Amino acid sequence: MSAAAEAPSPQTGRTITTDIPARLDRLPWSRWHWTIVIGLGTVWILDGLEVTVVGNIAGRLAEPGSGVSITSGQITGTAAALYVAGACSGALFWGRLTDRFGRKRLFMITLAVYLAATALTAVSWEAWWFFLFRFLTGFGIGGEYAAINSAIDELIPAAHRGRVDLIINGSFWLGAVGGSLLSIVALDTDLLARNVGWRLTFALGAVLALVILLVRRHVPESPRWLLIHGRDREAEEIVRGIERQVEQEKGERLPEPRGEALEIHQRKSVTFLEIARTVFGHYRRRAVLGFSLFIGQAFLYNAITFGFGAILTRFFDVPSGHTGYYFAVIAVGNFFGPLLLGRLFDTVGRRVMISSTYLLSGLLLFGTAWLFDQGSLSAGTLTACWCAVLFFASAGASSAYLTVSEVFPMETRAMSIAFFYALGTAAGGISGPLLFADLTGTGKVGDTVLAFSIGAALMCAAGLVAAVLAVRAERRSLEDIARPLTAVASRVAPSTPSAP
Repeated sequence: MSAAAEAPSPQTGRTITTDIPARLDRLPWSRWHWTIVIGLGTVWILDGLEVTVVGNIAGRLAEPGSGVSITSGQITGTAAALYVAGACSGALFWGRLTDRFGRKRLFMITLAVYLAATALTAVSWEAWWFFLFRFLTGFGIGGEYAAINSAIDELIPAAHRGRVDLIINGSFWLGAVGGSLLSIVALDTDLLARNVGWRLTFALGAVLALVILLVRRHVPESPRWLLIHGRDREAEEIVRGIERQVEQEKGERLPEPRGEALEIHQRKSVTFLEIARTVFGHYRRRAVLGFSLFIGQAFLYNAITFGFGAILTRFFDVPSGHTGYYFAVIAVGNFFGPLLLGRLFDTVGRRVMISSTYLLSGLLLFGTAWLFDQGSLSAGTLTACWCAVLFFASAGASSAYLTVSEVFPMETRAMSIAFFYALGTAAGGISGPLLFADLTGTGKVGDTVLAFSIGAALMCAAGLVAAVLAVRAERRSLEDIARPLTAVASRVAPSTPSAP
């Protein structure tokens, strides 16, 4: 237990010795961990639902009688850009507060912001209100990424961290499948009026967010964060409670934690200068790795998703109302990548799996570009090729989030996630549309081939960077991967609890 566990109130400036991180890492998988996954991880489904629904209902919103005077271009252009801007600024704003004020406080606040904004989107009556609420929705979602990834990595045992993180990030695509199918129902005027169907899709997002908010009340604050911020008594109580639940479920005593205790000098906050010096100075190679992974996956996804509908309708005569079915198939392939490959990131290892998923997806996209150029593909076979590409790319993209959330010190974790998330989102949401929408929109085979090839090349380049720089973080404690800035001595041995 923590040496200073009996402190009567939060204090900083003290030095304590604790084995709490090792105790969390040695826990076997249990129902309590499923509570964490459900309470925190399901927000990615909401993100996928949001992004997909807006793209699919753009045509209906622009029609007379929708209840909002807005054009399709404003929805896919202005509103989409504002959502991206909100996500980027929200990630940076909330990320800083997450490191300073705690994971739980912020993952409750950011979800509440999302809930309110998406509910207000459902009752938009003017275009500028729709734009404002889309920005605020993104602002909440961006903050979720920093708060949720921080909390998940700090609560999930080391032996399971990779697969859990990948599957949770990959669940975005379950929301995309739901958004595609939901939009088909919402746009059916035989079932719902033109000014009602699209509003109900946003209202459903708000209802789902409310359910998740209620579940999250039972998710505790990260004991690791509490330790550093002078609240070690609370951390001890939380961990003891978790251990009791797990022992009752398993019907046996937990094994003793492995490794020596960690000595921490508690403090309230870390300055921006110290964060920047740590991430871009001391961990320069890891920063290059994070930059490469996020840019690579952002451009590969935009090479495919910006214009996938136009490619199907222009080159293969697929009716515009049917492209949602093809997207649903692609989204399923995206989800199965992290689901089926996630375990290998904890067993085969991070370096091999990150580099191979990036390289394989890039090479497969090069192959798809060549087949497309030769005229050898139909709408169905092109979709099958995209599924194969994104099966590996989705696991790789999810591992980018995993990487930046585990390779930097505890005190900078949320801000590091926020920075690299904002970087990748900005590249995808700003540079991507400028480049790929023009290329895929010309109707020329050669331009679409070029779009595919750019995304593939950047993905392969990121894979090569990962082959050299990726950190062997599998089955290791977070404190062993990156020593906390508050640690007096880094004395924790890697925790390697057995898989379930």
